[in-house]
Amino acid sequence: MAVTHFNPTCSKPRLHSSQLSFLSRTLPIHRHCSFAPLHRTQHARISCSVAPNEVQVPAVTTLDPKGKAECYGVFCLTYDLRAEEETRSWKKLINIAVSGAAGMIANHLLFKIASGEVFGPDQPVALKLLGSERSIQALEGVAMELEDSLFPLLREVSIGIDPYEVFQDAEWALLIGAKPRGPGMERADLLDINGQIYAAQGRALNAVASRNVKVIVVGNPCNTNALICLKNAPNIPAKNFHALTRLDENRAKCQLALKAGVFYDKVSNVTIWGNHSTTQVPDFLNAKIDGLPVKEVVKDHRWLEEEFTEKVQKRGGALIQKWGRSSAASTSVSIVDAIRSLVTPTPEGDWFSSGVYSNGNPYGIAEGIVFSMPCRSKGDGDYELVKDVIFDDYLRQRIKKTEAELLAEKRCVAHLTGEGIAVCDLPGDTMLPGEM
Repeated sequence: MAVTHFNPTCSKPRLHSSQLSFLSRTLPIHRHCSFAPLHRTQHARISCSVAPNEVQVPAVTTLDPKGKAECYGVFCLTYDLRAEEETRSWKKLINIAVSGAAGMIANHLLFKIASGEVFGPDQPVALKLLGSERSIQALEGVAMELEDSLFPLLREVSIGIDPYEVFQDAEWALLIGAKPRGPGMERADLLDINGQIYAAQGRALNAVASRNVKVIVVGNPCNTNALICLKNAPNIPAKNFHALTRLDENRAKCQLALKAGVFYDKVSNVTIWGNHSTTQVPDFLNAKIDGLPVKEVVKDHRWLEEEFTEKVQKRGGALIQKWGRSSAASTSVSIVDAIRSLVTPTPEGDWFSSGVYSNGNPYGIAEGIVFSMPCRSKGDGDYELVKDVIFDDYLRQRIKKTEAELLAEKRCVAHLTGEGIAVCDLPGDTMLPGEM
């Protein structure tokens, strides 16, 4: 891993693939387009030696004076993962792109990824962090903290403001960045503003990311942002795009556990259907507590039908009232859960919720939208929809309402998905409390 100061006269410096690279704090802001990794060459070698009882600054030797770079500290080391006994059995390094990387959610998430908590203790990672002109200094601060944390699995870090550079060869794209809804802003305006961001990021992923990149959209309204993103990335399978509804699932499990008086690891088979909005449908009909149907354990069916959903929806707002901040930490945990559900085999008989492309679904839900549904995975990054679920009139009625909302959102962003002129006939305000 290495942190390198570059001569300002060089053009588009690229970092060695086994180094940790950050933009020099002395590089002018207009040059952050040059964060892409360096090609391996025979002209430069970075080495470090420490004698007993002596610490010395790692030295750089070079055969090309024009490419001379000054580096410092332990991150000037170059690593050959096959040369060391400890790292020889590690998997091939994976590239993980994160947008909104200077924000609070990412601030929790990045350290979980770098520590091995997400992809495992033998999976080295390269973090590719996307910010904006306004957040570039904060992004450098994030990179400095990652430096100081000395994560063995973190082999590269690059930062930038151009998605075409940051998303290069990305195998996972965690799209967190989005404009928050401000006072007086119409929901249709928010759909358009953030939709343009996700259309641009979709085009960038389509151009430079891995053809099998897995994309998790967190920025709200996440279902329709995910739809816009996948429509602008036709060379990437639509099945690879997810909208994050895992936090809603986690909140639903918590409420059911509280009501039943059990610890939440006893709650399984919870589905969030539909949109990440107040029309979402936390499904208690198919959920289980300690292997039994929820309705057999929780006898208060009125609570299930009336209070349960509201408690799940208002959890974020209640949290903000308590300490004045949004749920950044629990959101980052839910992103970890969502990723691990795709890279770890689903426990037998259970499933997880994710907003996925609805084409070919077995539930009769309208096609062409991103709709949260129950999924299972073999741990290979892919998933299949669960077929053994049951419906009653109450559940179907609720699902129809959230489906209608997503279809209305789709019409409102038609100009961003290549489907003609946008027509906004959105229902009432359905933003979740805490996301205003």
